[in-house]
Formats: sequence, structure tokens, C-alpha cells
Amino acid sequence: MSNQSVLIIGYVWVEPNSSAAGSRMLQLIKQFLQEGFKITFASPAQKSEKATSLSSLGVDEVAIALNNASFDDFITELNPTIVLFDRFMMEEQFGWRVAENCPNAIRVLDTEDLHFLRKTRHQQLRKGEEFTTDALLKSDDAKREIASILRCDMSLIISSFEMNLLKNVFKVDEKILYYLPFLLDKIDVHQQEKWKTFEERAHFIFIGNFFHKPNVDAVLTLKNEIWKEIRKVLPKVEVHIYGAYANQQINQLHNKKEGFIIKGFAEEAKEVVKNARVVLAPLRFGAGIKGKLTEAMICGTPSVTTEIGAEGMHNTLLWNGFIESDYSKFSEKAVQLYTDEKLWKASQKNGIEIINQIYDKERLGVLFINQIKEIQENLDQHRTHNFLGSLLQYQTLQATKYMSKWIEVKNA
Repeated sequence: MSNQSVLIIGYVWVEPNSSAAGSRMLQLIKQFLQEGFKITFASPAQKSEKATSLSSLGVDEVAIALNNASFDDFITELNPTIVLFDRFMMEEQFGWRVAENCPNAIRVLDTEDLHFLRKTRHQQLRKGEEFTTDALLKSDDAKREIASILRCDMSLIISSFEMNLLKNVFKVDEKILYYLPFLLDKIDVHQQEKWKTFEERAHFIFIGNFFHKPNVDAVLTLKNEIWKEIRKVLPKVEVHIYGAYANQQINQLHNKKEGFIIKGFAEEAKEVVKNARVVLAPLRFGAGIKGKLTEAMICGTPSVTTEIGAEGMHNTLLWNGFIESDYSKFSEKAVQLYTDEKLWKASQKNGIEIINQIYDKERLGVLFINQIKEIQENLDQHRTHNFLGSLLQYQTLQATKYMSKWIEVKNA
């Protein structure tokens, strides 16, 4: 398959140390490289100093412009066999140009997580409403994102919860959906032996990118609803808050006397998680798979999170700690996990099981590449059966194309 070439169109440049989305993209890139694919990563975004160097992996990096015909020449010359859109906004912008200039390239959407699910939950939380699927069905964001899923030949869905939602609530045809969680190395005995023991570890930790609203909300919840209760029982213990792009709202929560310590960006996230005894993640809204929680498992660090935090992440396996959405119980469980070594070790084992059974990259990677091959070999038939997709592609081509050409003329 080494004659295959992949064009990845990224919403942002890859920052694996800043966000789970960045780690996810790097996992996909490495999977394609392992198969001998030639990769070009293109993005209209500005590069930050936290962006990783993809060229050091042998990936071509190209800056592209929105609403500009220069992309048509670029993709015609590149002529990739696969085009992967990183988030639906990129498919909206460039999908019609890909379809027009490279009709035989298979179009893959990496959803990262379902944006409309996270946004709707946030809106309902702010209004004090219970989460309902009816609210999702009324959402304009859902219409946009699902239209994008339908237009693609294959959409990568990161959590089992989102997979069920798309199939059962939105009735999306399973043939164009592909469940692909994080691609992670198995945790072997050698790795476990390197972990610090219960005694060698100290303090609680929260880690997350603060551009991401659920993380800001989770830290505020931790400070206002949970931490005082934990501190009453464990007066010497601290919680360390790490994450890229901390804003003033987060920085001003720093309080040494209360043991609530804002640490800022961690160059090596795994190092700080490995030293902590328990990860706390009181997430009240969100979607997808939480990188901070798989990372906790990889570091042998048990966690306490909410139903939303653990959603679609562990199937029927036991959690590596506790899942608790009631704040006073959340605080109790955090103390219990922090002080009970036997419970802590059992929780650590649960984390190993989850990573090794659900996120095994050797198994998942092979199945993913096989699925791509199968779609490529039967592309005409695959698209014929996706009638709604071709209908939307036709409509979008008309509408988006003329809108974009109008903007192009206006900008000239």
C-alpha cells in the first residue's frame, strides 16, 4: 500500500502536549507512516510555538488559504489517494474542492469528538436544563456536523457513546461510520515496574487545555464545590492544576494556603501525572474520549471523574477509580482513593485492563487500514449506497462553491 498518499487538512497545527486532539492526530499520522503512506499535513491556521515538528517525522507541512483557488492547484498536483479532514469545519471549507479536483480520493472525517454534543450540553447546563436527545435533534450545530459526516466516505468516531448516538438517534448508516478510539501502546509488566508506588506519590492533579471550555468549568467546579471537602479531611494535601493556555480566570484561583496550586503548562504531562497519587476530573459537559483520563491510566494513576468524564471510555470494564457526579460523594471517593492503598492498587489494575483491551493500537491500527482498503476497492458502490451523502455533496457543491467564489472575488 506504499503508493498511497494522505493529505491531512488540519483545523490547527498538531500540539500533542496541549490537547487530546493533538495526541489523537499524532497517533493517526504514526499509523499511516507505519503503513508506508506518504503524508502531507496542511492547515490554514497560524502555527504556535507549542506545535510539534511533523517534518522531523518525514511529513510535508504546507500552509493553505481559506476561500482561495490556490488550493485547487495544490491538491490537483498532490493528487492524494486519501484526504483526511481534522474536524468537520475543515470538510465544510475544503470538502467540495477535494470532491471536484480529486474525485477518486477517499474522504475521511476525523470528528475528534462530536462538537455539537459538547456545545448542546454546555448550553443546557447554562440554562439549568436536563440533557435530552431532543435538544440535539434541534441543534443547528448537529445539522452541520452530521451533514459533514454524511458527505464523507468514512467518519472516525472516537467513543462508543457517540457511535450509538449517531446510529440510534440520528439514524446515520453504520457503513460510513468507523469506531476508532485512541491508538495506545499496551501497558506491559516492564512499564508497570517503572511506576512510582503509592507511598512515593503525593497530591491530587488536574490537567487539561484551557482553550477547552469543559476544562475551565471543571477547575471552577473543583475549586468551588469539591476541594474544601477534601481539604477538611486531608489538610496537608494539595491539588496541582496543569494545562496549556490558562487564562486569568484560572490563574486567580491559585491559593497556597488552601493547597489549590495553579502550575500552568506542563512540558511533559506524563511526568507530572506519574508523580501524582490521584487524578481529579469533575467534568460537567463535554464529548469524546478524555485524554487526561487515558493518560492517568497509562501513568498508573487512579482517577475520580463524572459520568460525562468516563462516558464511552470503558465499555463494561471497571473504572480505574470512581465515577461520581454528586459533589459530596465525589469528595468522599477522592479521599478514599487517596488514603486506601489496597483500593488504589485495585483501581490501577482496572486502568491497565481498560487500556490493553479497548485502546490496543496494534489491533485497532490493522483493522482501520483494512477498512480504508475495503472502501477504496469498492468506492463507487460505497458512494452509490450513501445516497444522502451524494445528495448533500451535490447541494453543498452548489451552495458552498458559489459562496466561496464570491468571497474570493471580494478578497481579490
